Amino acid sequence: MGNQKGKHRCPGEPYEINDSVCKGRQRVNYPKCNVCLEKVEAQHETEQSKSETVVSAGIFKSYDIRGKYPSELDDLTARKIGTSIALFFKENNPRSKNIVVGRDMRTSSRSLANALIEGICSTGTNVINIGVVPTEMTYFAVGYYGYDGGVMVTASHNPAEYNGFKICREQAMPVSFESGIERIAKLTKQYHPPRIDQLGKVILNNVFKDYKKHVLKFANNLRPLRIVVDAGNGMAGKIIPFVCEGLPIEIIPLYFELDGSFPNHEANPLKPENVEDLQKKVRETKAHLGVAFDGDADRCVFADEMGRVIGCDIITALVAQKFLKQEPGAAIVYDLRSSKVVPEEIKAAGGIPCRERVGHAYMKAALREKNAPFGGELSGHYYFRDNYYSDSGIIIFFLILELLSLRRAPFSSILAPLKRYCSSGETNFEVKEKDAKLEEIVKKFSNAKIDYLDGVTVEYNDWWFNVRKSNTEPLLRLNIEGKTPEIMEKGKKTLISIIKGK
Repeated sequence: MGNQKGKHRCPGEPYEINDSVCKGRQRVNYPKCNVCLEKVEAQHETEQSKSETVVSAGIFKSYDIRGKYPSELDDLTARKIGTSIALFFKENNPRSKNIVVGRDMRTSSRSLANALIEGICSTGTNVINIGVVPTEMTYFAVGYYGYDGGVMVTASHNPAEYNGFKICREQAMPVSFESGIERIAKLTKQYHPPRIDQLGKVILNNVFKDYKKHVLKFANNLRPLRIVVDAGNGMAGKIIPFVCEGLPIEIIPLYFELDGSFPNHEANPLKPENVEDLQKKVRETKAHLGVAFDGDADRCVFADEMGRVIGCDIITALVAQKFLKQEPGAAIVYDLRSSKVVPEEIKAAGGIPCRERVGHAYMKAALREKNAPFGGELSGHYYFRDNYYSDSGIIIFFLILELLSLRRAPFSSILAPLKRYCSSGETNFEVKEKDAKLEEIVKKFSNAKIDYLDGVTVEYNDWWFNVRKSNTEPLLRLNIEGKTPEIMEKGKKTLISIIKGK
């Protein structure tokens, strides 16, 4: 139903307002005017004419929607995707009415979030706008308040020119390509502007206080510690000062200024060059620990008091011990790239090691299926049953602080017993014929124990490796581990020669 000239009505308000009031609200960015009826009516004709505009299929990934802004993902596409997400939720649950939207600090996130919100509200669905937050707070808001789903506007660890959407359903259940993104892509391609009598409302909700209480339930035995934190100009720069306020923790900050252009280094702590400043600062300040977060702060990498980076699988093995003390016999989930030390430590602590495919959708599903209290990935994602089965960089941060507080020993000495193997870390190789290359590898190592849970895993008594395909790029990803550095390097040399065809 269109509005007559001079008569306007904001979403959720029963009364009409005149032209001057309407324009004034829009001028000061009145929150509800993100989905102003006047703007929607004006856009119908324009959008209908553009509804056949090609939306890049390449932005719909295995676990999120992501592309370069604005060449692959612009505001019009974001609005269409918002509509499609809301319609997808309604297909699965006709009573769906409240979707959480959060965004990170990237330069394009505000405009993309506003467009996304308009699209969601155009279906009559309400948006719970939680503002500028780390990704895990979107999951938290959905789970804690019982909303019907959530969308986080972020490109996580990707370079500045990228942006996108991470989507979850009720109870913070992830939406992957198979479980919804494919359908959202189809709805976006077939987009038609919806016409309804009542748009959804935009409701502002500050969830920071409730989130802090939730996080601190995981670790409350803290003593004075000095910690270097590299936020990489990402969301950790906002959340870490808030959650650490009032605690006996001295934070030595690196790059806490929110800046989506990432002027200092990429917010990807898995790349060695991006943690060099952290390592140097830990040594300079004689800190107890260093930690570097990615752009949306849902994963992190630790360094010990000597500035040495710690494998994320080693952190999984260490933290698993805490959960198994609390819950003997429980399952702990880990991804198949992880060191052999992970299942060994889980068994030694009386737990059940559960090996899983790489990717948050698989990890979260395994946690739910096994009722596992904890899980970890080599990529720095850590999952918690009591965090709505979702990952959290902030919770693992506090768990490590608690461990240091209780053990009262240098982090390096705590970790030493777990460093009994030599791992290569993940190495990527550009390969066009990925399947053919995997077949060649299987033939070469046919005398070994082989499984195909995710790519190809080959295991001998003194070394093992996994090679798997990238879902989005012409890459093979290789991880190798041996009982000694010499064994690992020998295997690595052999595999590189096969993959590169030398």
